[in-house]
Amino acid sequence: MTRNLVLLNLLLMALIGLVSWRLWASYEESIRRQKAFLSAPSPASPPPMVVIPSPPGQVSAANYYDIAAKLPFSKDRNPVVVVEVVAPKPMPALPKYYGMMNFGGAPKVIMALTPGGPQKSYVAGEKVGDFKLVTIASAGLIFDWEGKQVAARFEEMRDTTPPEQRPQAAQSGAPPVPPPAAGSGVTSVAPVTSVAGGSAQKPGVDVGEGLKGCVAGDSSPAGAVVDGYRKVIAQTPFGGSCRWEKVK
Repeated sequence: MTRNLVLLNLLLMALIGLVSWRLWASYEESIRRQKAFLSAPSPASPPPMVVIPSPPGQVSAANYYDIAAKLPFSKDRNPVVVVEVVAPKPMPALPKYYGMMNFGGAPKVIMALTPGGPQKSYVAGEKVGDFKLVTIASAGLIFDWEGKQVAARFEEMRDTTPPEQRPQAAQSGAPPVPPPAAGSGVTSVAPVTSVAGGSAQKPGVDVGEGLKGCVAGDSSPAGAVVDGYRKVIAQTPFGGSCRWEKVK
């Protein structure tokens, strides 16, 4: 019994010794591999490739033309700009000039808005249709229209329409007025009305303040009395002035 126990103990001791040796051999092998791995030189890796991107292009508004043209929710981004140009208002025709009077005060001009239309005397500052008479000069008139100064000579404003083509003046009941005869020296013109016999002339249109204008080609002398009016001829800085004054 004792002998068997001794043998068993010896076997156990031998088994323990064998296991211990195997463990120690494994430990030494792992240490050797660790040292070999740590002492082995590592291969050098190539440097990484760095790719530099190309610089961005210059920003231009033309690059966004399609975006602006196809933007359906904004009318102000429409590339087609419609510019509405207001046509300027055309200036109407200048009134027609038939003569001038100056009785020592402010000079007056006789004009009609249309050829052969009703005649009326005007002074500076009065409205003549769409125009405003600004200045009465010896060579012509200056009007104001829409804030613009419009100068016109008397020759440009004279009524040169043939008498047979002029419309009848319904309000005045008188025939159209012909332009003054060249060299007659008459500055105020009115419809021609001949007295029986044709040797004298009657006064022309009524210009207000008890006065009537002289007609073209009036050959009656100064001081002549016709139809209750006396003919008066005076010299002014603008030339000869002829008028008929009501006899009181």
